[in-house]
Amino acid sequence: MKKVFIYILFLITLQNGYSQSNLLWAGYFSYNEIKDVSVTGTAVIAASENALFSRDPVTNAIKSTTTIDGLSGQTISAMYYSEVSKKTLVGYENGLMIVINEKDGSMLKVVDIISKQLPSGIKKINHFIEYNGLIYVSCDFGIVQFNLNTSQFGDTYFIGDAGAEISVKQTTFFNGFIYAATSNGIRRANSANANLVDYNQWSVVNSGDWSSVETLDSELIAINSGGYIHRYNSNVFIGFLQLPQHSADMRAVNHNLFITTPSTVYIYNNQMILSRQIVNTQVLNESLIFTCTTSVGDIINIGTKENGLFSSSLSVSTAFVNTMPDGPLRNNIFALDVTPNVLWAVYGDYNSTMNPYPLDSYGVSKLKEKKWLNIPYEEVFGAKSIVNVLINPNDENQVYASSNFSGLLKIENDKPSVLYNEKNSGLETLTFEGPNYIDVRTNGTAFDKSGNLWLTNNMIENGLKALRTNGQWQSVSMKTILTRPVDASYTDLTIDKNGTKWISMNTEGVVGFNESTNTFKKISSGTDSGNLPTRDTRVLSIDANNQLWIGTTKGLRVLSNVNNFQTENQLTTRPIIIMEDGLAQELLYEQSITAIAVDGSNNKWIGTADSGVFMVSSNGQETKYHFTINNSPLPVNVINDIKINSKTGEVFIATTKGMISFKGSATEANENLSNVHIYPNPVRPAYSGTVKITGLIDKANIKITDIEGNLVYETISQGGTIEWDTTAFGKYKVASGVYMVFVSAQDGSETKVKKVMIIR
Repeated sequence: MKKVFIYILFLITLQNGYSQSNLLWAGYFSYNEIKDVSVTGTAVIAASENALFSRDPVTNAIKSTTTIDGLSGQTISAMYYSEVSKKTLVGYENGLMIVINEKDGSMLKVVDIISKQLPSGIKKINHFIEYNGLIYVSCDFGIVQFNLNTSQFGDTYFIGDAGAEISVKQTTFFNGFIYAATSNGIRRANSANANLVDYNQWSVVNSGDWSSVETLDSELIAINSGGYIHRYNSNVFIGFLQLPQHSADMRAVNHNLFITTPSTVYIYNNQMILSRQIVNTQVLNESLIFTCTTSVGDIINIGTKENGLFSSSLSVSTAFVNTMPDGPLRNNIFALDVTPNVLWAVYGDYNSTMNPYPLDSYGVSKLKEKKWLNIPYEEVFGAKSIVNVLINPNDENQVYASSNFSGLLKIENDKPSVLYNEKNSGLETLTFEGPNYIDVRTNGTAFDKSGNLWLTNNMIENGLKALRTNGQWQSVSMKTILTRPVDASYTDLTIDKNGTKWISMNTEGVVGFNESTNTFKKISSGTDSGNLPTRDTRVLSIDANNQLWIGTTKGLRVLSNVNNFQTENQLTTRPIIIMEDGLAQELLYEQSITAIAVDGSNNKWIGTADSGVFMVSSNGQETKYHFTINNSPLPVNVINDIKINSKTGEVFIATTKGMISFKGSATEANENLSNVHIYPNPVRPAYSGTVKITGLIDKANIKITDIEGNLVYETISQGGTIEWDTTAFGKYKVASGVYMVFVSAQDGSETKVKKVMIIR
């Protein structure tokens, strides 16, 4: 255990370096939902759900900042750039605050608000304002002072009645007073008062629920929660205009006031005369939802809820241009599939009981050569709650996406071509809601060796379907093996080398079906029924040793050999037992497993519902990595799916808050040694990583010697890549020089000799 702890501690240290250099991690985030905007002297900074981006006005280059760079994966609620200190403040819904120093790129995470002894639901940061060298942070409980020079919090103002917590949406300074728009009145206090922590120093100017208050030169403007605009006059706010919608945002920039509602942006000059009005159809279409607005010079920038940032001229009416980094449709990627050349992602979901309601309406996304293609919902023939995606291994241009409500969507050459449902295929609809209810639930999919597509059709008797290569459909009844097939929701499907289909369910464990012998066998809970920890199974994966790894909501089980299907009447699984602190423990005991992927070295990448990602050795005895939000760029510990690029070894991890990848080195074995490659080469003094030898065949023998023939390293490959830490059998770093790398097949039929130079 001590050895593992030291390794993980070392890994944590490495992660900090990786976050800065982006060497081993990559981020794939959505920038569609704009939470806030701020301006520097020449550019606009936009905050999306959990990332920032800005565009250089000279080069038009877009720079993004994500968890890879050190941001939190939590949801951003406010953001502000201080021109004086050259620092950006990022506030989160959970009360976390991050200060980014433009001068050196450093990030400081400030947890004082999170640590306050207050209910967790009232720590959201709503607004920042800078005044006399201090930042006033508006929160759902009150106002907090923050000193940008010392990075320390000062006083906290609880300004509700009798000093109670109160939600403060925005603050501003006007004529020597600080004004706060709160859920219970606009309140003010003398800004020169040294005792603002005393709630008695705050008076109510106007009662009611207020969403914003802002200073526009000599005017003080406030908007209540009903969308009624007020001007300050004679110590009271007087209403003068009722907006048709509630206000989403109000801010003053360069003598203009921008009031943003979901469908319209109102621009007032400093005399509160309406100078321009922009509706969503002028920017895109009527479905566009505005969230916030600002300007830089003569460029207006409008943030939206699902379409990113739009920019245009402020003074004249010109076409709006969409500005944001390339990314997927949403951060919450529910499932994905990966080949050496392409990745597909889908966004539907279901709850713990496999219920897709409330139904969602999202499209699908494709990543190829670092470019995203997003197919919107309007083009997927109304397929709702798309929860699975599979690329045809024999034709990369053919993709199948499973809807947990509408059937099976076929995509050809990046265009949805047909939606298979109860009318045009062998798929069936649920019937328990009556004859007029249409609900065609599909999920797990897999291709067999002959190119037939197998898939599951939930909550019906004929729950296993096949789409043959000739276009014909086949149904397989589950009635003989399941107690209640109409209650079973199938969660995953995989096919082994013998053609046996393995199907996991949320109610009855795992079923194996062999078409050639028309044989079913079931693995369930209980020592005499298969030894699963629960019958609620979620994911399946077959490794290089023909073992079936089974992820359940209460832990992990392994079927030692899929060939046992042919010989054993009752298939029995086993837990992985490891030694921890001298005691035998079950690996991932009681963990809810959401994903299992096998890399080219037969290591297992295991995703969990709330504990991040584990990477374990081929037999599960060694935990090589355990990635969480605390030691990696994971935006959240909730893992939806994991897939691995077999050619590059890149591990894609989909979470509820965005997708990242770990640039692993375990690749699938090659057919020959014609493409053996060593990198980096030469190994320079500043490099501290390992040397990778790629393009290997499986079980190749690798020997590394110095120029005089002295052996310094030897290993047998598992998969297509091995790593050398440039030590002599782990004892000491080898000296500068040229080293010979001898690679040979297990049977000696093929050899390859390479050189690598080490420079210390």
